[in-house]
Amino acid sequence: MAATDLDQIPLSALQHWAYCPRQCGLIHLEQAFDDNVHTLRGQAVHAKADLPGAGSAKGVRVERALPLWHDGLGLVGKSDVVEFMAGGVPYPVEYKHGSRHKAADIAACDDLQLAGQAMCLQAMTGNPVAEGAIYYATSKRRRVVVVTDQLRAQVVQTAQDIRAMLASARLPPPQVGDAAARRCKACSLQERCQPQATHADLLAARAALFDPDA
Repeated sequence: MAATDLDQIPLSALQHWAYCPRQCGLIHLEQAFDDNVHTLRGQAVHAKADLPGAGSAKGVRVERALPLWHDGLGLVGKSDVVEFMAGGVPYPVEYKHGSRHKAADIAACDDLQLAGQAMCLQAMTGNPVAEGAIYYATSKRRRVVVVTDQLRAQVVQTAQDIRAMLASARLPPPQVGDAAARRCKACSLQERCQPQATHADLLAARAALFDPDA
């Protein structure tokens, strides 16, 4: 399949899928989204970074809301901030609300999105992008992310998984386990998702609806 034939996948979908495939499906397959305190805080953090513009700081050129794409992977989106270092090497900086001391599994979701941006910038500029950073608004600190081969491979696999979901038009099932339950509590789509309703529960409810003797 030619790159131009690929369904374009937003870079944000990488983070959504890593956080929860079902959340990714609700947003990018069913076009559903609800706000909660966490999403509103995130929007506030991005308010300035999402305004296109350029400037410089300490001799480094800074671009905000720079459009990004990777034709080979079918990825599209925009950066929060890209700092162009000596020789024009891009350094992506993704803005997130909260503290840099996030749980490791949540931080890994942010890393995947940043790695996708790095791969886009490398494909666009021809310059190697070995690292970037996540800026956390609450702690006002950066966390450097090294874009390893393993992280790049994860971006490729995640893009394939998302594309397969979109092609199938099937919503992934709710996640299970303690880590999933913790993520569900922070998810603005919990009411739409109904993670407590298992597949068996849904089948039983459907049977009861259509079988008067059930």
